[in-house]
Amino acid sequence: MQRYLFFLLSILFSAAPIALAQPTIYTTSRYPVADVEPGVQVFVLDEAQQLEQALFPALAGNEQQAEQQARQRMQQPDWKTTEARLTGAYQALVTAWSLGVEKVPAVVIDGHYVVYGTTDTHQAQQKLNEWREQQP
Repeated sequence: MQRYLFFLLSILFSAAPIALAQPTIYTTSRYPVADVEPGVQVFVLDEAQQLEQALFPALAGNEQQAEQQARQRMQQPDWKTTEARLTGAYQALVTAWSLGVEKVPAVVIDGHYVVYGTTDTHQAQQKLNEWREQQP
């Protein structure tokens, strides 16, 4: 019985289509993205810097005063939401770095291939397909 069940499961999993990751767009505020398809993630890599500048625009020159200003900001009612956005922005930077994204705009396809110079996922896929056709 166990062999039969294992056999059925192996057939089921081998016949299941492999879902490829949706393209991911890496950009900055300098290269805005329009008309994003559902499921496509967009990471604006200078968002962390922009958030920090908005959160702490002019901290005091005195270290103790600056620390107190930062602590006051962190006690605001919207801090948890802002902190989550800031964490997400830094996570996007780490992910881009780990994927080898060296410049923007870039589209990462299948979590592996990086296509530079566009934020259009269709154009990026076309460039990738053309490159693949040229490979021996």
